[in-house]
Amino acid sequence: MSQVESLQNDRLAKRNTFFLSGGQALYGSNMAVLITLSGLAGMYLSPDPVYATLPISAMVVGTALSTVPASLFMQRTSRRRGFMLGTAAGVFGAALAMTALFGHSFPLFCLALFICGIYQAFAGYYRFAAADVASDEFRPRAISWVMAGGVAAAFVGAQLVALSSDWLGPVPFVGGYATCVALSLTAFVVMSFLTIPKLSAEEQANTGRPLREIFTQQKAVVAVACGMVGYGIMTLVMTATPIAMIGCGLSVKDAAFVIQWHIFSMFAPSFFTGNLITRFGVERILGAGLLLLAGCGFVALGGLEVERFVIALILLGLGWNFTFVGATTLLTDCYTAAERSKAQAANDLMVFVVVAIASFGSGGLLNGFGWDAVNYALFPFVGTALLLLLWFVLREARPSKV
Repeated sequence: MSQVESLQNDRLAKRNTFFLSGGQALYGSNMAVLITLSGLAGMYLSPDPVYATLPISAMVVGTALSTVPASLFMQRTSRRRGFMLGTAAGVFGAALAMTALFGHSFPLFCLALFICGIYQAFAGYYRFAAADVASDEFRPRAISWVMAGGVAAAFVGAQLVALSSDWLGPVPFVGGYATCVALSLTAFVVMSFLTIPKLSAEEQANTGRPLREIFTQQKAVVAVACGMVGYGIMTLVMTATPIAMIGCGLSVKDAAFVIQWHIFSMFAPSFFTGNLITRFGVERILGAGLLLLAGCGFVALGGLEVERFVIALILLGLGWNFTFVGATTLLTDCYTAAERSKAQAANDLMVFVVVAIASFGSGGLLNGFGWDAVNYALFPFVGTALLLLLWFVLREARPSKV
């Protein structure tokens, strides 16, 4: 690719990154409301407290089952149409959640969150879409800038929870889901401005290497493992946090405050994560992310004060950002343009299967063994990911045989 073509592609990538970042902000605000309220709404609707996090698990299952169809749909049509379809699912899912709360139906509420998971599946490709036409040099920053759009979500989402959850009382939480409808409708409009070239007929016909060959590369193994551990641990701890805080006698506003700073720490580093990767290398950033996740566990095990929840969830967010952006960047080096749809779909499927297990296991661990058990559970997975990363670094440093 010539320098002129590279500059033209980066100009287009920057334009798309602007709209994708806005879409990320709206999606992130939506998710902030869902994360804060859905476990509590699950407790309100569920016949048994052990199933309180089942709606969030249903959302993650919806995401996992939709990742491959979402990618294939966008391969056949376009990123723009796919992302608009995803926001439409967000509108329908949130509206159905309102209906479930008014009707006090736990199964319907779980179905509603499952549909919201479809929105999450499409939104999960925003970061990859930013890299589609970007040069190798700009790609880490493009991914990072899109993720930075979530910073607004930290404050908007928390304020929406505080202001709207009792709007349509006496049924609790309904107002929060009404705001999700409005956010998804706005995101639908924003996504309509994207301009991402479709794959050519030749690129669609040529699917490249088999998935087994792509994902047996050392680099791909580490990228997927770090993505699964980072996202899985973040979900495990974050899902349990609002319920644990209410169980300790803290308020919904306290929980919203903690989730606000957690989401801020998830996305704020994205303003510089790409530059850090360029300067220090993706392996060091992944290692730092995993150590931050371990730090979350140590802090959370030290007490039940609001301040300790805040610090633990900030460390959790920082660890997620470094592992997620780092894993995404590493993965983009493992496939060609023709392979991107199936490779991205397979990666997100593996990641969200783990996330689904973590979200459901979170409720069981918390209800059966307490808050400490949730935090002890993260250490074996962080240790395993660190060992894999170390193995990769040592293999890369080994001189190649001529």
